[in-house]
Amino acid sequence: MKAVFQPSLLDLDLDGGLGPLSDTVQRTVLGHGAWIDVRPGWMAGADALFERLADGVPWKEERRRMYDRVVDVPRLLKFYDEGERLPDPALDDALRALNAHYHDELGEPFRTAGLCFYRDGRDSVAWHGDTIGRGSTEDTMVAILSVGAPRSLLLRPRGGGESIRRDLGHGDLLVMGGSCQRTWEHAVPKTSRPAGPRISVQFRPRGVR
Repeated sequence: MKAVFQPSLLDLDLDGGLGPLSDTVQRTVLGHGAWIDVRPGWMAGADALFERLADGVPWKEERRRMYDRVVDVPRLLKFYDEGERLPDPALDDALRALNAHYHDELGEPFRTAGLCFYRDGRDSVAWHGDTIGRGSTEDTMVAILSVGAPRSLLLRPRGGGESIRRDLGHGDLLVMGGSCQRTWEHAVPKTSRPAGPRISVQFRPRGVR
């Protein structure tokens, strides 16, 4: 699959590599026990990784029941369970780095990777929390690595309230932690503005979806 993608002029490192996490992560306390960490430009060479994932991942189109009808999921998907080989060595490096940095706070490793391909501004994901499994009752973390063109990720308190916006792409990292999946929701809204393709890689612990 070949997406129309405009690389960033700031991401010229085709060999890739990860920046440090200690002392570079910006934590925002959201309230109700929830927080997010943001590390802009964590992965150098992220645009080259985007091209490899766009072409090499066996993307799936899914359909889901919504009320009284079945609709297309407005993005492409691929899930890698624990023990499955990830589609690119750069994701193995990211997984190891995240586990080295967050293991003591999380108390367990990240084990799975879910990939979403937002092809343009028409692709989206509605307000939700990752509450299938242990995330519905336990504090946990979900780490999101974004490659490709930036898209807005919104967060708001569960039940409604003022939202927070983070534009993520070109190797940015965002980690949702604490009670975030239970007490807050997040979404990638549709946009009528020109939007290039983006791939989101979500690393999660066992039993969190």
